[in-house]
Amino acid sequence: MAAVTGLAIDGYGYRLFSAFMFQHLTLSILVPPLLVLGAPGRLLLRSTPHSGLGRYVVMSALAGLRCRASRIVLHPGFTIPVFLLSYYGLYLSDLFDAAAASVAGHVALQVFFLVSGLLFILPILSTGPLPVRQSNLGRFFDIFVEMPLHVFIGVILMMAPRTLTETFANPPPDWNVDPVADQAVAGALAWSYGEPVALLTTVIFAIRWRRDEESETAKREADVEREDAELAAYNAFLRGLHQQPRRPTDLPSTADKDD
Repeated sequence: MAAVTGLAIDGYGYRLFSAFMFQHLTLSILVPPLLVLGAPGRLLLRSTPHSGLGRYVVMSALAGLRCRASRIVLHPGFTIPVFLLSYYGLYLSDLFDAAAASVAGHVALQVFFLVSGLLFILPILSTGPLPVRQSNLGRFFDIFVEMPLHVFIGVILMMAPRTLTETFANPPPDWNVDPVADQAVAGALAWSYGEPVALLTTVIFAIRWRRDEESETAKREADVEREDAELAAYNAFLRGLHQQPRRPTDLPSTADKDD
């Protein structure tokens, strides 16, 4: 993240679509899974002292997890449209030119790309506490929806006969860069960059899904074995009661026989 926002590539990102797309893809696709796999939420809750100032940090984190807004922003009905907006809503409308016209807007777009990627990937890969945890099938559906996004936007950018944004329509003349060709490079990046990362995310998710299924199966088998053992012990107890010799007080008295 520091490399794509702090090195020379950030300067090129103001004038070249290909450089900006590389930043976009890195911030929204590559960085978020790496951050989520580090389990920052769990690390915060476990490592922060529960006394002094740390107590307020933990309380704020727990309040954020339990609030309604967290459930909304992590719901697929919100995260998927936001992720779509970061591609199609920006590059196929005038919104991008309006936002990228200033340095502050450029930085705001980078923050938006990172946040949209985090909101999308958190419910899929996070093992830490979440307001709502989706089923494995629901998370797989989210991945399935996200994977074609880069292909489609990449094809659109590569096949466009003219530049789709005014921001990158006039690169510096001494760079000898054709803006349409540079836009095609950006489209090729959107196509090729996103697919390996999405595939790796799918593999990680599939491995976790299998582990979850194995854990659930082992738990069910352990429950069945425990229930069988308890039932066997109860049956043995009943058999023991039946086989015990009857005490004299349990036998009918002579008077009862005469009656």
